[in-house]
Amino acid sequence: MTTSPLGLSGIMRLGLVQASLGSMVVLTTSTMNRVMVVELALPATLPGALVALHYALQALRPRWGYGSDIGGRRTPWIIGGNLILALGTIGAALSIALMKVSALGGLALAVISFSLIGVGVGACGTSLLVLLAKQVEPQRRAAAATIVWIMMIAGFVATTMLAGHLLDPFSPARLVAVTSSVALISAAITIVAMWKIEDPDVEIIPAIGPSRPSFWTALGEVCAEPQARLFTVFVFLSMLAYSAEELILDPFSGAVFGYTPGESTRLSGVLHGGVLAGMILVAIAASGFGGRSIGSLRGWAAGGCLASALMLGSLTLAGFTGPGWPLRPTVFALGLANGAFSIAAISLMMSFAGAEAKPREGVRMGLWGAAQGIAFGAGGPLGRAGQRPRPPSPGVAGRGLCGGVLRRGVALYRGGVRRSAADRIGAPDEKARCRRSRSNVPAPAKGALSAADGVMR
Repeated sequence: MTTSPLGLSGIMRLGLVQASLGSMVVLTTSTMNRVMVVELALPATLPGALVALHYALQALRPRWGYGSDIGGRRTPWIIGGNLILALGTIGAALSIALMKVSALGGLALAVISFSLIGVGVGACGTSLLVLLAKQVEPQRRAAAATIVWIMMIAGFVATTMLAGHLLDPFSPARLVAVTSSVALISAAITIVAMWKIEDPDVEIIPAIGPSRPSFWTALGEVCAEPQARLFTVFVFLSMLAYSAEELILDPFSGAVFGYTPGESTRLSGVLHGGVLAGMILVAIAASGFGGRSIGSLRGWAAGGCLASALMLGSLTLAGFTGPGWPLRPTVFALGLANGAFSIAAISLMMSFAGAEAKPREGVRMGLWGAAQGIAFGAGGPLGRAGQRPRPPSPGVAGRGLCGGVLRRGVALYRGGVRRSAADRIGAPDEKARCRRSRSNVPAPAKGALSAADGVMR
């Protein structure tokens, strides 16, 4: 027996899990980061190193995916990972309170807590994507990925707004109370959302059979697959450029265009608005809105990378033009391209995870998740390395501040396009798989699908 495909309610339940995961992570990467630097007057390198530790532990994702492959069920790994994340989040808040009393003791607890955060995010996130890949119909994966990621963004926004309100006036005890409440509520939401999402009465066939090869053997088999190997390179290059560009936008707008901190923050909002629009665009186009899909997921991923490279290249030219350049439309177009390729890439992950003859969905998804996590961890140093100190005056005086990292980002996105094209070697055709899937769907389910509507049946 096999499990039935997830409908809209099932996908939204997984979206709640992703939102709860994101709500805990955002407290550690933004709120606690600021508290360490501003309220505790600690060196900025400390929170940076702790966040880097969290990203470094994403390299363990293939191991967590292998573990879920052995049992076949993903729910225990999702709930277990979320509980570990909640424990690490509470521990991180306690470590900040402890630093006011004992710097060494607080630092030790912070290292342990951020390690738990890295492990929890990896275990929960990997199995969540595998579950989406296995229980969402192929032609609806782009819409499903968009719904889940939009809900995650909503979790970011809701948590930061609510926590920001409750943290004033600030005290370490209040930080611990607010963080603990968010972590416990998020863990409870995850447990309720995952209740019977995998039918307990349906026998699950493990992705790794009774012979049970070792983890290293399974990982070696996946790395030997040309499609998995090339797609790993694509994910790493594109996400490395994506993470580096976010770090450079605020100083670039201030140095070249004379933006104030408030104006730079609003410009970041323009970028994120473009990302959201790009996600929705791919969800509608690739899910068959109007009765047919527009383009393949590979085409959207490669096209999004190419458009991102062009927009970054235009920002490099903007450094020579100065305030006369249409910065906001350019940044919105960059966000649009980023959103398009990121959702297409996630959808391709879901498609490729079970495409090979040997079912190693967890190991494959873990490998790509590790590439993404390591790229995000390396993107910060890459962005900082490309900045050359210049006087913060608009125009030509500030154009060299960020030119190096912008050109580097263009090169990385172009590399992603080449890897995406190379993914065609030995890879099953995306459209053909979707057509085969549609041929097995009853007639009433073949109509027009929208980003959210298309996953209801």
